[in-house]
Amino acid sequence: MAMSTETAMAIKSYQNQAEALVKNYLLADPLIPYTSVLGGIFACKVAYDLTQLISTFYIKTYNGLTKIQRIEWNNRGMSTIHAVFITAMSLYFVFWSDLFSDHQHTGIVTLRSSQFSIVGLGVSVGYFFADLGMIFLYYPTLGGKEYVIHHSLSTIAVAYSMLSGEMQLYTYMCLISEVTTPEINMRWYLDTAGHKRSAAYLINGLAIFLAWLMARILLFLYMFHHIYLHYDQLLHSLTGYPDEPLWLFSSLFGSSSTIYHELDVVWEDHQGIEENLGKKTVRDIT
Repeated sequence: MAMSTETAMAIKSYQNQAEALVKNYLLADPLIPYTSVLGGIFACKVAYDLTQLISTFYIKTYNGLTKIQRIEWNNRGMSTIHAVFITAMSLYFVFWSDLFSDHQHTGIVTLRSSQFSIVGLGVSVGYFFADLGMIFLYYPTLGGKEYVIHHSLSTIAVAYSMLSGEMQLYTYMCLISEVTTPEINMRWYLDTAGHKRSAAYLINGLAIFLAWLMARILLFLYMFHHIYLHYDQLLHSLTGYPDEPLWLFSSLFGSSSTIYHELDVVWEDHQGIEENLGKKTVRDIT
């Protein structure tokens, strides 16, 4: 049945109004940070529900878990999706985007920002709000005080960078450390599903070590080298913008607040790998 001219015009009118609403209000420059934060919270809800839906139908272990285990399972699915998103965004801005390139811009690197970079940080702030709310709601099941400290300081640092437009390059550098989250979540999934002695658990342990080495050692060496090369610009920012020490404190302490837990995970997996390799050697000899 062909659509009438009046119906087509009405649909086109509604479409134009919707586009105007998005452009003039939701994506207006002053509202982009707040819109992206709300979008991040909504995306977390969608990711949580999708994890629950997919796990219910396709993962046999899920239905046999306790209620609080299922909540943590869904929560870790949400955090994994966020980690993949923000790691990809961070790698793009730090290594591929022209926004922070010294060859494309002559301005102070710590003061550069764009609408796209603000949206990425806003989505991450929305995630931290959502996850922090769940941590408080089910405390201490989803994380102890080290996670509360990590999320609180990370929220302050990322929100400051988003709202002020300052230090966004170094904020994205710190957020690359989220690359360790999917592997640590997978470790919990395999353990909960009863696959702690499987080859997948062993391979994931190696992945945790490599991700941790890259995100906690090599990445921060690169960041400190970049700070050294742009020390004059950073010093100008710290003296000209007195609020930036707040970002420095929140970001560095937020990034390092869970490092002891991650070290324990890496060490435990290292011992597990040695134990499994030792058993394999014995089996091969016998």
